[in-house]
Amino acid sequence: MKVAVIVHPNSKKPRIEKDLLETLHVYVNQPPLEGKANKAVIDALAKHFRVSRSSVQLLSGLKSKNKLFEVQDNLFMIKTIK
Repeated sequence: MKVAVIVHPNSKKPRIEKDLLETLHVYVNQPPLEGKANKAVIDALAKHFRVSRSSVQLLSGLKSKNKLFEVQDNLFMIKTIK
């Protein structure tokens, strides 16, 4: 599934919130330097969706606060293979 995310780096309290438009706001305490915030967002999304970190891929928005991620659900993949 594709997930639109707005990233808030350098936050005091890391968390994930959903706004009225169903967009996820991911607050991470890493700075937006050298991909540190992107890695922290991938970790947060993997924990939120209960999937492995390798199941979360950044599709667009490498240097933007508006990002699009692909989250692969392992259970869905297993069901489609069978």
